[in-house]
Amino acid sequence: MRFRVVLEYDPEADSYSAVCPELPRCASAGDTEEEARRNIEEAIQLYLLPAEIELSPTAKLVEVTVG
Repeated sequence: MRFRVVLEYDPEADSYSAVCPELPRCASAGDTEEEARRNIEEAIQLYLLPAEIELSPTAKLVEVTVG
């Protein structure tokens, strides 16, 4: 999968922020643009990991493949 990432340099902090618009609250940062890119890639991977969920006895868990 491919995701868009917004990289922005902050001269006051002398660092870069990285935000993935398609994934709410998925953001990271780094001292360099390259570090910010690596960090947001890791943040996206962690964001997409399946979370533990509790199901009621009548619920059914299925998986869907997209793309």
